[in-house]
Amino acid sequence: MNKSAAFTLSLLWLAAACQTTTTTAPPRLETTPRHDEWVDVRSDTRVVRTYVVYPQRSDRGPAIVLIHENRGLTDWVRTVADRIAEQGYIAIAPDLLSGTAPNGGGTKDFPTEDAAREAIGKLQRENVLGDLRAVVAYAKSIPSANGRVSVAGFCWGGGRTWDAANGISGLSASYVFYGTGPQDAAGVANIDAPVYGFYGGDDARVNATIPKSQELMTAVSKTFEPVTYEGAGHAFMRAGEAADATEANRKAQRDAWERWLKLLKGAP
Repeated sequence: MNKSAAFTLSLLWLAAACQTTTTTAPPRLETTPRHDEWVDVRSDTRVVRTYVVYPQRSDRGPAIVLIHENRGLTDWVRTVADRIAEQGYIAIAPDLLSGTAPNGGGTKDFPTEDAAREAIGKLQRENVLGDLRAVVAYAKSIPSANGRVSVAGFCWGGGRTWDAANGISGLSASYVFYGTGPQDAAGVANIDAPVYGFYGGDDARVNATIPKSQELMTAVSKTFEPVTYEGAGHAFMRAGEAADATEANRKAQRDAWERWLKLLKGAP
């Protein structure tokens, strides 16, 4: 083989390798009929890049702030936003890793999910809460919104949902998906709206926090309604969609969506 042919083959191999590692957005994001956009929400001294999906409805609607897992604002979270908007809600998903990636980027700019997880671990809870306050305020200011805002979060975002419930007044409700709960009275002292929990039965790390959270909420006459899905593992809302999902995860994902939507329809 001459040098020219070898060079050509090497280019073809490189192109094929790049093609196999390139990811594309899920079909739902590519074909959604709903208007979606990216907005910059100012939070103290930084900007939080935020994904927003609008429902197709003739009147003003409630908003839901979605708090991502410790992987950051992935395409999966964006598909959840689109599914929520499909049901008539304005879905708002902030990238809480905004500005922390190389060159000041966000989730998509980390080289790996593990790098994103490491960065999540370095975020200060008070700073995250400040970001969420700014995003909730933005949600209330949207012209087509009716002023009612709830918060939902997954995994790491589930824990931050508890923080939001306790640290942001005026929420309609909070929906915690397999996030660790408060273990002291200060963590529930300022909660002024119902909290609903969704947990996998095979998730002892998270589930070990439920009894204390329940005790604390009951002691101050506040609503906390946890449901545990037998046999499901951590992150079943995402894992339950996978082609190789276990039956327990698939069922939990399906049942949790049904419960969530019913709760949203009944929320004030």
